Amino acid sequence: MQYGRLILGPGVAALLLAASIAPAGAQSPVAPAPIAPAASGERIPGSEAEVKLTFAPLVRKSAPAVVNVYAARQVPVRTPFAGDPFFEQFFGRGEGRTRRESSLGSGVIVDSAGLVVTNHHVIADAEEVRVALADGREFDAKVLLRDQQADLAVLKIEDDKPFPSIAIADSDKTEIGDLVLAIGNPFGIGQTVTNGIVSALARTHVGVNDVGYFIQTDAAINPGNSGGALVDMHGELVGVNTAIFSRSGGSNGIGFAIPSNMVRAFADAAREGRPFERPYIGAGFVPVTADMAEALGLDRPTGALVQAVRPDTPAEDAGLREGDVVLSMNGFPVDNPDTLGYRLATAGLGRDAELQVMAADGKRETVRLALERAPETPPRDVRTLTGRTPFAGVTIANLSPRLAGELEMPQTATGVVVTEVERDSPAARFGLRPKDIITSLNGRDVESTEELEEDAENGRRGWRIEVDRNGQRLVQTFR
Repeated sequence: MQYGRLILGPGVAALLLAASIAPAGAQSPVAPAPIAPAASGERIPGSEAEVKLTFAPLVRKSAPAVVNVYAARQVPVRTPFAGDPFFEQFFGRGEGRTRRESSLGSGVIVDSAGLVVTNHHVIADAEEVRVALADGREFDAKVLLRDQQADLAVLKIEDDKPFPSIAIADSDKTEIGDLVLAIGNPFGIGQTVTNGIVSALARTHVGVNDVGYFIQTDAAINPGNSGGALVDMHGELVGVNTAIFSRSGGSNGIGFAIPSNMVRAFADAAREGRPFERPYIGAGFVPVTADMAEALGLDRPTGALVQAVRPDTPAEDAGLREGDVVLSMNGFPVDNPDTLGYRLATAGLGRDAELQVMAADGKRETVRLALERAPETPPRDVRTLTGRTPFAGVTIANLSPRLAGELEMPQTATGVVVTEVERDSPAARFGLRPKDIITSLNGRDVESTEELEEDAENGRRGWRIEVDRNGQRLVQTFR
């Protein structure tokens, strides 16, 4: 019996086993199939030592920079009798009682000065955050930056000595089939390392805020791994583990990580003390469906279809028109609007992007799009409404592209938006929510916060309110 050969990649062996049995009485064994020429950097192992490869050097290099993140918050406790006037006489409403709730996740130190990247959902609503290093040291952490849509947060810890850190790789160079390690703290049992491959790239709509752009891996990722490191075979960070696809709650071999290029852009913003802002282009996009692709003459459904272009915006200046399809940006293919959003977010402000666009008539052209900061026009004019109206306790603002970005709403949205609703206020009882856009009051279009405040005070006999909530039109009447 003959055994196959080990083909060695860049520092890692993949075993290919092939067996052939020579027939009885044969003079010589069957010759093995010829080996295809090795790609650059690949070769056949030359010794037993090369066969006995291990991930241990990579773990020793990377694991000290992966930390545990503890988040704690106080949550109100309400009795089961709250809201019942009869039982509240005896048991009260339970107001003022709280209990401490904690969560555990992972993080990655990306700067020796103490910058720690983790997931937003690990520290969401936390009042206290602590970071524990692999060597047992613990530090209080300050939240420098957080973004729910990107599901990223940056923490800061301080010490007299530099912290172990991990270099950030270029995730655009990651390929399907690359070997990776996932390092984190699953189920709170302590630091754990699993290995696998990159099983897919550019995954979108995987259940994390229903948007995003992720690296998929079969390296085991479980609850508690969130915010941990996805490391390549050079010991560099290629992604931050963020989610799993599972019906049982455990790893089924499908995990998702935020690409390191997004992590780098986010960490750079925190390091420079500025908010993480996505470029404003002033256009709305929708995916290209199979029917659209056939009508447009595309061989497959791909690209981001321009649905609307606002006047006096970078999109209009670049020549984008409704019906155009963006096929690529800076040489990278654009499969859908989420891919385009990721490319824009990681490109940075103050630069130009090169877009390949197919017009409705089938002609293709290259346009240059300026990546600018979203304008704050009109001014937000924040107001908190009071009085005996359904709006009492609500905070409203004029919706601008910049405010829309801060609220993680479409940048093409306009109108008067609800930014905050006081608990147990008339506005809360009547069902108003943050991000509601109040479009009409008593049959009159609402153009500004000033108008809404005046009209609310004048509606003493009743109010007929129209609200845009995530694209749905809601109408309510109060007397």
